[in-house]
Amino acid sequence: MTAPANPVLINAEKISKSFGIKPLLAEVSVGVHAGQRIGVVGLNGGGKTTLLEILAGITEPDDGRVSRAKSARAATVTQRGELPPEATVAEVVVGSLGVAEHEWAGDPRIRDVLSGIGVADLLDRRTGELSGGQRRRVALAAALVADANVLVLDEPTNHLDIEGVEWLARHLVSRGDAVVVVTHDRWFLDTVAQRTWEVHGGTVDEYDGGYNDWVFARAERTRLADAAEERRRNLARKELAWLRRGPPARTSKPKYRIEAAERLIADVPPPRDTVTLSAFAKRRLGRVAIELEDAHLSTPPAADGSSTVLLDGLTWRLAPGERIGLVGVNGSGKTTLLRALAGEVPVAPGRRIEGKTVSIGWLRQELDDLDPDQRVLDAVEEVATRMMVGDKELSASQLAERLGFSPARQRTPVGDLSGGERRRLQLTRVLMAEPNVLLLDEPTNDLDIDTLQQVEDLLDGWAGTLVVISHDRYLIERICDSTWALFGDGKLTNLPRGIEQYLQQRQELIAGAGPTAAASAKAPATAAVKAAAKAGAQPKTSSAEHREARKAMGRLERQIDKLAAREAQLHADLVDAATDPARLVELDAELKRVVAEKDQAEAEWLAAAEAVEDLG
Repeated sequence: MTAPANPVLINAEKISKSFGIKPLLAEVSVGVHAGQRIGVVGLNGGGKTTLLEILAGITEPDDGRVSRAKSARAATVTQRGELPPEATVAEVVVGSLGVAEHEWAGDPRIRDVLSGIGVADLLDRRTGELSGGQRRRVALAAALVADANVLVLDEPTNHLDIEGVEWLARHLVSRGDAVVVVTHDRWFLDTVAQRTWEVHGGTVDEYDGGYNDWVFARAERTRLADAAEERRRNLARKELAWLRRGPPARTSKPKYRIEAAERLIADVPPPRDTVTLSAFAKRRLGRVAIELEDAHLSTPPAADGSSTVLLDGLTWRLAPGERIGLVGVNGSGKTTLLRALAGEVPVAPGRRIEGKTVSIGWLRQELDDLDPDQRVLDAVEEVATRMMVGDKELSASQLAERLGFSPARQRTPVGDLSGGERRRLQLTRVLMAEPNVLLLDEPTNDLDIDTLQQVEDLLDGWAGTLVVISHDRYLIERICDSTWALFGDGKLTNLPRGIEQYLQQRQELIAGAGPTAAASAKAPATAAVKAAAKAGAQPKTSSAEHREARKAMGRLERQIDKLAAREAQLHADLVDAATDPARLVELDAELKRVVAEKDQAEAEWLAAAEAVEDLG
């Protein structure tokens, strides 16, 4: 393969690195060229971070040599980076630039970074007062504003919401500098990376393109070498089938033969049999899963007794078998809404209804529910020894192995696990309880790509109601059938077009009303919602508005009836087309659109009905 024409900025020749008896890198040779964007993937503990730290000069290799061009100016963000606790955010981010405040404050590039990463409102605070996520964003902002032509970034998307991940991807692509980034965010990898390094078994394999191209190339390598076990081969086939059903733009510029990989997926069934799973979920759950009626959610009271309204008058009914992705800016109330669904926070003056057969499994962001002295397998078997996934029974050991715990690793004490391994163990315990309502709060945090594929494969065949909060848009697009968003206006909004619609509406909110509105758009709730909450009153409607609301109710009732009839017909058509995969995909896509339109029409009808009722 012809090497890029751009000069080499960092070159590693036959570098090796071991910790104890475990070799992480063995005679690895790689190079970073000017303007080249490289994504680094691999299992947790496989040597990705070590490779980045050697390239950045933070860690020295045991053997081999690393050379850097005189023109190379590197900025690094690692997971181990510490910030001076007494320094302000402004000092950390722009202090090294050596310019006066009015100069950097007037620089649109710096302002864009501060706003895009979400630290513009933290500049006067000391870093010791910040949360872990805020400190990571501050370190990232400092690297992005530095005078650097090589960015070495370790998991930069952690602690960013979907909007922040999308901004960071656009920023890295547009700036034209060399980037070496470890990431488990597949969408981010596909968008940013021109080349992918896979770190495994002490070696580094290089591929052209991002995640999509890497999946195809790795499947082809597996086929030719015949080295991967059958379980991974089946998983690759399913992943490839899903990728090929997606938009054509997912395949960037493959420079290798993919016909053989295409043959692997010729007879792969759809990722999910929606009709079968829905019917199974209804048998297990009954007619009611979880419902919120006229729910009111606020932040905990501050020292002065004030609180922020997150959701006001929310009516939301989760049906058996629904698979929902929940998105929104940090602080908009996503986790609070998940806690309300779980029954852990009050929704007064509204109410929460739970079906009699509901069994909730909740994956929290916190990792404090594990006993550090227990062995991994004991921690799993403490919940259950066997479980059903679809029509297959798995033992605790088999499920743990599917989620990345080898038989030897299953004997390890929990206290010796890494953060990613503890996250996998936490998810294993949740699944072993065989819940029929699954609430997942940022399930992708600290998980490597191979584990994410295994999680998605498990959830593809899982029957039940699913609500997932994630900044990983790839995960949401893969396992969820509908997307809902919190925009900070006290409402929950359905997004028929998914993440793209969310990002578009967020941009319209920020750009539509100038700088003041842009600042308030990032707040958890609008001033109007706060004022309404304090006053304890709803806005009045005029008689003309009352007539319009009644007209709207009639129009929406007719629309809902038509959509309900079409939905019933589509379910019947799906059964008739059981042997026609192409027709099934087409019908399933139309069914999702019809259900989303009906949900939106029902929400509009409820709003109109409330307006009529308020007027009396």
